[in-house]
Amino acid sequence: MSLNDPQWGKRGRSGPPDLDEIWRNVVRRFNELFGRKDPVDAGDEPPPKRQLPLGSVGLLVALVLVVWLVSGSYIVDDGRRGVVTRFGKYTETTLPGLRWHLPFPVEAVDVIDFSQVKTVEIGYRNGNPKNKIAKESLMLTDDENIIDIQFAVQYNLKSAPDFVFDTRKPDDIVFQVAQTAMSEVVGRSQMDYVLYEGRAQIATETEKLMQAMLDKYGAGIYVQKVTLQNTQPPEQVQAAFDDAVKASQDRERQKNEGQAYANDIIPRARGMASRLLQEADGYNASVVQRAEGDASRFKQILVEYAKAPVVTRERLYLDMMQSVLGNSSKVLIDQKAGTSNLLYLPFDQLLKQGLPGTIAPTVIDPSRPVAPTPDAAAAADPSRSLSRDRGTSR
Repeated sequence: MSLNDPQWGKRGRSGPPDLDEIWRNVVRRFNELFGRKDPVDAGDEPPPKRQLPLGSVGLLVALVLVVWLVSGSYIVDDGRRGVVTRFGKYTETTLPGLRWHLPFPVEAVDVIDFSQVKTVEIGYRNGNPKNKIAKESLMLTDDENIIDIQFAVQYNLKSAPDFVFDTRKPDDIVFQVAQTAMSEVVGRSQMDYVLYEGRAQIATETEKLMQAMLDKYGAGIYVQKVTLQNTQPPEQVQAAFDDAVKASQDRERQKNEGQAYANDIIPRARGMASRLLQEADGYNASVVQRAEGDASRFKQILVEYAKAPVVTRERLYLDMMQSVLGNSSKVLIDQKAGTSNLLYLPFDQLLKQGLPGTIAPTVIDPSRPVAPTPDAAAAADPSRSLSRDRGTSR
């Protein structure tokens, strides 16, 4: 107990103080602090009035002010932003770290998580496309066909003030915007394009359209990705659609087979035509050149014939006979003289000449007998001389 306690030294008993007495003292002190009178106990003298010193009041006010100011400090974690408002009006956005603002009721702060990526599912639930919701997934294409499309949208925040002041229930906003954007993109596309080759393009166009709509609304939301989970015709016409797809695939297969056959046969036909044209050109060139050579040779013979007609005529005759009888195996003997002299024919040389081919004809004039000799070359000379004599005798 304090020395200022009026009961100090008046207690005659020893031991711990009475709790009721302590409580009464505390109540009396508060009453004195706020200027209230303490009720007088029966048989007690009224206590003297006491006032709190001015220094104690200032200290208490300073302590309360310090506590109030300290209550304005806050911490912003990584991936988050602090949105500070002063009397409900936006003031600033604070970055991660230890921050301070004027305490309540002057300023308030909302810490927004920017790192969390949320997912909104359209046409199905719980991450399983089998949990289909037909009223969300059925859409109409440009060619007036109904398609069942299921997709998911991943998003996070990009503007803390817009998200705090202009957005309420962000999942519902993203859901409605995604459904509207996908319906618009699918409505501008053909059914086959949506089902097969245009899946990636459909997702990209939907993402851009969603972002433009959210920016126009000032939602403070950033669309990270649109993913198509499943695109197919409605279940009621799935069998008929499968038959149509199979027929289309058969048509494409037959077209590819025909194109492959054409690619095989057409180059070969063109090659054969080119070869025939080249052979015809070669034959044409050979005939023309041969004719030009014959004409040139005839002109040269004509010049020689004009100079020596007899010799030229005889030469032409001998060349013709040689070309006609060159392949004959007959031996021709001139019997005009009527003599029957024994002639020696070089059969050994004739047989040697006939081995590789045919035997050249030998013309013998019996009017000029040939002396037998074992020399084959000497036997061959009279044959050529006889042939010349036969030609001149004519």
